[in-house]
Amino acid sequence: MTKLEELTALLVNELHHFNKNIERLEKISEQLNKTKIKMDVAEYKTIIEEHKQQMAAHLNSMERFESRFSDKIKRAKIYPTWAVVVFIICIVVTVGLVSYRFMK
Repeated sequence: MTKLEELTALLVNELHHFNKNIERLEKISEQLNKTKIKMDVAEYKTIIEEHKQQMAAHLNSMERFESRFSDKIKRAKIYPTWAVVVFIICIVVTVGLVSYRFMK
């Protein structure tokens, strides 16, 4: 019978510790539920602002490049103006001389 009493006492003792641990866990759980976590996003905001500024600078740079490129394309000519004028004058004179020659 002593073995049975010892086992019963041990079981009662374990149940008592188990109940204490459950109560302690319930208190911790309540504290966790009551605790509000606040995120500090200030650091992320500064990083995002820096990235935004870098992107704006990059966009500005790209727009300036596009503007310069467009201006160069508009100003680019395959032949200089004076060469085109001389060519047209030569064609007019040649047509005039050929027609004069055939009219004679």
